[in-house]
Amino acid sequence: MRKKTIIFLLAGIIGVIVLPLLAADAQYVGSRKCMMCHKSESRGNQYGKWLESPHAKSYETLKSDASKAIAKKMGIEDPTTADKCLKCHITGHGVAAAVKAEGFEPTLEGVGCESCHGPGSLYKSMTIMKALNEGKQDAKAVAFVEGDEAVCLRCHNSESPTFKPFDYQTQFNEIAHNLPP
Repeated sequence: MRKKTIIFLLAGIIGVIVLPLLAADAQYVGSRKCMMCHKSESRGNQYGKWLESPHAKSYETLKSDASKAIAKKMGIEDPTTADKCLKCHITGHGVAAAVKAEGFEPTLEGVGCESCHGPGSLYKSMTIMKALNEGKQDAKAVAFVEGDEAVCLRCHNSESPTFKPFDYQTQFNEIAHNLPP
């Protein structure tokens, strides 16, 4: 009985101390890592829906004449390099280099999967994703973010120079992607 108690206590300590530290080591890996499991129609084609969305092209919009004109009015010379623009037009802007996995290129991402769901290195495996879906994995321990209205409002707010009234439910329905079975 004493041995079981010690094992239980050790497991609790690991869960409380070690797992949050592991989540602190989560890195951005890029939407292509998500594509491997989230591209088939039978599983919801979340990657395809994202790829066709304005989010996937958000960095590219900064290269447009319209964006350059908006930037000029704001005193910004180049919107493709300005923090004020990049914070909402690429994934993982402003995070330390150590939080970006080798090969991760935020300008290729636009607003990718990890913009809404957090850096994916710890939850990208099928085993972890299934455990998350089944409620058997603590999302915080693997840095998974559900993606909710608060996440959207980080960018879809009145600080944006192109802000339009934002109705979360309506906008969410436009980008909704089902969970894989």
